[in-house]
Amino acid sequence: MNVHDMSGKVALVTGGSTGIGRATAIAFGRAGARVVVTGLNPEDGKTAVAELEESGGEGFFIAADVSDATQVEDMVRQTIDAYGRLDYAFNNAGISGPMGPSADYEPEDWRRVIDVNLTGVWLSMKYEIPEMLRQESGVIVNCSSVLGHVGFAGSSAYVAAKHGVLGLTKSAALDYATSGIRITAVCPGFIRTPMIEGAIGDDDEALAPLVGLEPIGRLGTPEEIANLVVWLCSDDASFVIGSSVVADGGWIAGYRLG
Repeated sequence: MNVHDMSGKVALVTGGSTGIGRATAIAFGRAGARVVVTGLNPEDGKTAVAELEESGGEGFFIAADVSDATQVEDMVRQTIDAYGRLDYAFNNAGISGPMGPSADYEPEDWRRVIDVNLTGVWLSMKYEIPEMLRQESGVIVNCSSVLGHVGFAGSSAYVAAKHGVLGLTKSAALDYATSGIRITAVCPGFIRTPMIEGAIGDDDEALAPLVGLEPIGRLGTPEEIANLVVWLCSDDASFVIGSSVVADGGWIAGYRLG
């Protein structure tokens, strides 16, 4: 159960129509925040907002590609037009990209992964931060990954982007630490989401190799990451700035032994 009171606050969740993003939008709603959900697929977005409302929350969906500056600027503007403020942003939108050795990666695939996973986070902050500066308050949580801390064969673009998110988060956090804005990052491990199921398979047998990598003996749930994001946005995390919080079931702790 969510114990944080975010009544009167406004949250923006990119990539909020499925997986971790959807779970986080619902968690913000349960805490009392009004929530703007963004993503590429309007049908998924409609479903996410319906689930948000069923759980007692309030919000709406905006179709937006975070790699497009014009769409990101409009996404933030629509949020302000609707609710007049922006208190929390979870910059979560991301794609996995194709798997393969680094030298075999196609330039267009590389650019797309970097554009969405790294440039998309920067663009989101570029337009979120001025609104928070006007309020002299706000919290931004960027979604990196355990692969923002370690390498992983076959995922060079994704790993590079997620490492970049951590560097971007640290620098931006220092830029605005005295301006009332806190910026942090979360680093999920292997979470059972549509992205994972689409890449690996959605049954227990297909997912077993990933489960075997986890010291805890299972995959994480989107709700576990959502609860972490909401905590990072709460006043309970008021001294957490520029940090990356790993939630991975112990995977990095045992990475060199894997």
